[in-house]
Amino acid sequence: MSDNQMVLQSLDKGLLTITMNRPDRRNALNPDMTRGLVEAARRAQDDTEVRAVLIRGAGGTFCVGGDVKSMAEGRAPLPFEAKMANLRRGMEVSRILHQMPKPVVAQLDGAAAGAGLSIALSCDLRVAGASCKITTAFAKVGFSGDYGGTYFLTKMLGSAKARELYMMSPVLSAQEAYNLGMVSKVVPDADVEAETLELARSLAQGPSVALGYIKRNINNAETMTLEACFDGEAIHHTRAGETTDHKEAAKAFVEKRKPTFQGQ
Repeated sequence: MSDNQMVLQSLDKGLLTITMNRPDRRNALNPDMTRGLVEAARRAQDDTEVRAVLIRGAGGTFCVGGDVKSMAEGRAPLPFEAKMANLRRGMEVSRILHQMPKPVVAQLDGAAAGAGLSIALSCDLRVAGASCKITTAFAKVGFSGDYGGTYFLTKMLGSAKARELYMMSPVLSAQEAYNLGMVSKVVPDADVEAETLELARSLAQGPSVALGYIKRNINNAETMTLEACFDGEAIHHTRAGETTDHKEAAKAFVEKRKPTFQGQ
């Protein structure tokens, strides 16, 4: 497969759908796929036509992480610095999805494991099918973790639970992950595609500038002081108040109708 076949992109009415497309390997990450994911994430970040992102896996599985089978085939080893640089380049997909001022939704079906789970955790919202299996997986294959999973899980659940989920590597059901706060919503397997798409489309049709500022405010809260977060909120709130979308929302409120947002 060429790069563009491994990571498919489809833009419709402001929603960019990114599909990991190695269903025969349960969308395990290899170099071509990681390059394609980074390219797709950068496109989502920079393309002004993109107002929200949906990331999913083909064939009924989100992503099982790195392609361990290929790793075990014993290819000629790269120097340490080259291996580290290649990994770090691929990990940019998680940073971009997490930091871009646009909402990102992950559709979790089948399994989300290892780096696949890390990518899902970098997103803003996660909709899981009821039978989806969720696990950090790294310790079971002798790895320590990548693609930001330790960062996202620690911020999401606290360090005690993150240590447990990484060191013990239990396989969680979708409901167990929901109970912990790792998943936004659990739906029947037959409905996961439609439910996730409906959620992502609603965000793509929302007040894009304000949603981007909301995401930035929450990201700021992970690292900044209270006063710095106050400053950021004041700036972003004021800027959002100058948008066409805010004016439309205020008018729609007075007229008792649903607003139509243009993302401006």
